[in-house]
Amino acid sequence: MSKQEGTKIKVAITQGDINGIGYEVILKTFSDSRMYDHCTPILYGSTKVASYHKKLLPLQQDFNFTAIASADQAQEKKFNVINLVQDEVKIEIGKSTETGGMMSRMALDRACEDLSRGDVDVLVTAPINKKNIQSPDFDFPGHTEYLSNKFNGKSLMMMVCDRIRIGIVTNHLALRDVPSAITKELLIEKISLMHNSLKRDFGIPMPKIAVLALDPHAGDNGVIGDEDGLVVKPAIEESYENGILAYGPYPSDGFFGSSEFNRFDGVLALYHDQGLIPFKLMSFTEGVNYTAGLDIIRTSPAHGTAYDIAGKGKASEQSFRHAVNLACDILRHRHEYDLMNADPLK
Repeated sequence: MSKQEGTKIKVAITQGDINGIGYEVILKTFSDSRMYDHCTPILYGSTKVASYHKKLLPLQQDFNFTAIASADQAQEKKFNVINLVQDEVKIEIGKSTETGGMMSRMALDRACEDLSRGDVDVLVTAPINKKNIQSPDFDFPGHTEYLSNKFNGKSLMMMVCDRIRIGIVTNHLALRDVPSAITKELLIEKISLMHNSLKRDFGIPMPKIAVLALDPHAGDNGVIGDEDGLVVKPAIEESYENGILAYGPYPSDGFFGSSEFNRFDGVLALYHDQGLIPFKLMSFTEGVNYTAGLDIIRTSPAHGTAYDIAGKGKASEQSFRHAVNLACDILRHRHEYDLMNADPLK
């Protein structure tokens, strides 16, 4: 995906759960006119739902919505909305409902169709409820798994902020299932995905990657556990032999406690909370979830639906704004990387 000089990036935005803080952070983000200088937003949702949420917020009166039928009708300098439904939608702020799940699915499906056709350039997803979105067509633990299946690719869930980039090997997997899921082959795959993403998506020529240990103290030479010695370390060594600057395994407590992460361009955590706890301590309101490894570009704020503060005007839009900016930055980095690595003979 590349952009012609002077054209703005079309950002597809899914509404997420209509009863959470998704609409609030979206509207707050694009009430700032500076956002339109580098992108054209297209919300997949409802002007009626957007109007409902707008009334709950102290936004400028001149912030209006432009209803369009398809992405090719999107207007620059406008907040474009594709109406997924024409009828009234029942909004129950702060509650998980069947309607909320249905609207989440509709937005995601329609946006992905446009993304696959190239009608939009990048995708930014507002938070969903992983329970109410489930259906025969959506049997996934989250966006990452859904998008990997939809676009037939291997992916890496990567959490990004100014201080750190953390990839998660096993995504949304129950802790009891993690040890058996960690294989040498999987680790090599995820290390490679992070390496390639750091080069192409973030513009880092020779990225250094730290891989965290599974057991406390990395197993203490087999005293506590042998997974790190038998599985994790061999995967790191093979990746290094293949030209990837991968190091470890590092016990996560000392690694983060001593700020050793500052020496690396990326950190690979083996399971969800191992990576997400330190990440959110560093960047709770500004972090971004990026699905690395796919041909398409998708980012999301690193928070959930936050039903407890929905409709109260308390939600920070910083994470969502960073998600939009990161998606646009990655598109530009990919374009520059592909140009630099194109075959000059062609």
